[in-house]
Parts: sequence; C-alpha cells; structure tokens
Amino acid sequence: MLRQLLLSGTGIQADGAMRALPGAFALLAEEFPTITVRPLDAASDTNVLRLDAQEWRAPGFDPFDWDERVFGAATGCAQGHGLALHLTGSPHEALAGTAMEILTRYQGLVGRRNAESEGPLFDAILSRHLALHDLSKPLVVADHRHALDTWQWVLRLAPHADLALQVAALFHDVERLLSEADVACELLAEVGVDAGTRERVRWLIGRHERPQEDVCLALLNDADALSFFSLNASGFARYFPLEHTRRKVVYTLRRLRPSQRWRLARVRLAPQVRRLLEEAIGAITLPNTMQESA
Repeated sequence: MLRQLLLSGTGIQADGAMRALPGAFALLAEEFPTITVRPLDAASDTNVLRLDAQEWRAPGFDPFDWDERVFGAATGCAQGHGLALHLTGSPHEALAGTAMEILTRYQGLVGRRNAESEGPLFDAILSRHLALHDLSKPLVVADHRHALDTWQWVLRLAPHADLALQVAALFHDVERLLSEADVACELLAEVGVDAGTRERVRWLIGRHERPQEDVCLALLNDADALSFFSLNASGFARYFPLEHTRRKVVYTLRRLRPSQRWRLARVRLAPQVRRLLEEAIGAITLPNTMQESA
C-alpha cells in the first residue's frame, strides 16, 4: 500500500506539520487523508521510490511512462511494509499540485476505506475480486487497476459511500471477465454479503453506463469516467486508433456530470488525450496544473 509522501526542503517539520503552503497541502490532506506527508529524514518506511516532479511536469510527458515503475515498486514491497514516494525537483509553489496529480493517478495503491468497507468482509471481497483477474495478461492488469481506482474515486467523491456502491465500483466491469454478470453476486453471497446489498450491487452494475435519477448510480458514473481520464486514457490512446480514442473521450466526458468536470484540471493527461478532451469540451482550455487553475 502507498502510505507516505516524502518531500525535501518544503518547510515540513518532523511531526508532519506544514510551515509553508498550508492551503495547498491542506487540500492534499483532505483528498488523501490516509497519506502521511513527511520530510525525507523522518521517513518510517524502508520502501522509498524517488520521483522527479520536474519530469512529471515537463511538456509532452505521458504519465503512462511511470506506471510500471510505481505499480511495480508497490508490488515489490515486503508484506507488512508500505510504499513511500519521495518527490524532488519541483519548486515549493508547485509541489502540492504535482503531488495531487501523482497521488490521483496511483490512488488505487492507497486503499482507503470507510466504516462500510473496513474489516474481514471487505477483505474477502477484495480477495475474491483479485482472484477473478489473470494478472499475467496486460489488459486484465489494466482492468484490475481501473476497478480499484474507480472504487477509490467513489470514496473521494462520497467518503460515506455504502457497501453496495463500493462493491459495484469494484465489479462494474465484471462482464469483461465473466460470461454472466450474476456471477459477481454469487461471489458476494459466498463471502456473506446480505441479499439486499447483492441485489443493489446487481442493479448498479447493470446500469452503470446509463445514468438515471439515482444518486449512487450518478456517483458510480462519475467515478468510472474520472478513472478513465486519470488512469486509463493514456494507455487507451496508445492501444487504439485516434478516431476510436476520440469517440471514447467524448462518450466518457458525457457520462461525467458537469459539476465534477473541474476535477479534470487536477489530472495529469497525456498530450494527445489533453488535446482530444479540450476539443470535446469546446472552447475551454484545461489548466496544466492545479496551481494554474487556482
């Protein structure tokens, strides 16, 4: 799991208190409450991955190029040890925004939970969900990461999300893996999820690309769309032809409620995806960083 963000020379005290940029880092803490921000010399994890924030912010940078580096580092952590990201090479004024973008891309490693998803029941659900994925296949790996990321987006958008919504986020694309989506509910029954929750999950999964007047369904659509842009779009653009990618960007943007589109300004997009998204939005130009949007 991703547990710590380590910063050099940013005015952070050993106890993690900020002496500089309190507003920007307060927002970071609000969005990622389980991540501890510390100075490098106060790190308590031996698994530290150094990342150059200037590289991340460079024109033409595609965040896809970092994925195996970061996900691989998390996979390589010994059991019981978390991963810490050490950010360097960025001015103080830009570091909080860069950290927000990086944590957003890799939030599937954060694994935040709430009262509905704490405990052994959700542990079992995660275990069964993982077992559905053959991680020797790159496209299945991408699906698994997207599922975890969509779940994390749900919790960012709705910190008190109920169990059904969180489970639906995990299993919303289960039809890509199974011949019958109902199998997901059978798995939930096996680990002890009650019938009412299972039926709610079934309903949400079956309609997750058809927004209706249902708050949870709208949240699931928002989370799914945001996950595409924040995590999957770069790989999608590499794998599919330009026109297919353009249609996917337009379709996904339409699924994202206008009230949530501001979050796209805090997502690091590959240049090609940025151009397609700005084209789809129209005359609006997305800011390059959180600081530029402030």
